[in-house]
Amino acid sequence: MAIREVVKAPAKVLSSKTREVEVIDENIIALLDDLYDTMVEHDGVGIAAPQVNVDLRVAIVELGEDILEMINPVVIETRGEVEDIEGCLSFPDLFGLVKRPTYVKIEAADREGQIYELEAEDFEARCILHEIDHLDGVLFDSKITRVLTQEELDELYADVEEE
Repeated sequence: MAIREVVKAPAKVLSSKTREVEVIDENIIALLDDLYDTMVEHDGVGIAAPQVNVDLRVAIVELGEDILEMINPVVIETRGEVEDIEGCLSFPDLFGLVKRPTYVKIEAADREGQIYELEAEDFEARCILHEIDHLDGVLFDSKITRVLTQEELDELYADVEEE
């Protein structure tokens, strides 16, 4: 397990569609472990393989106490829409409002190669969709409806701390 360097925009690997994982082997398992270590080190809630310069359909998302590992994820269904704040490890100083579905159903493989389906709503849905976008070469800055200033972010964080 290792902490990898996070690739920053506008690196080409971030805007390219990734390749399917053909075999889940020790290299893919090591990548999953490295993604986790890198995400934790950089205080993220999700990270995709292109963000560590790997051109494969692999991503992880923190879902409360659990870590969702997605290999070759496919979006089956989405519903609803909400606009909320997003940031990205590959855009360290950029935060903005992004519209995303409030519900997602996906199919993916886990590290054992087992195919599973998962449904998520609200914050978890948007995190999953953000990471799957990375695998498709779609970056969140292209979906921002309004960039937030540092002053706005400071106010939001102050409001959260007061609660």
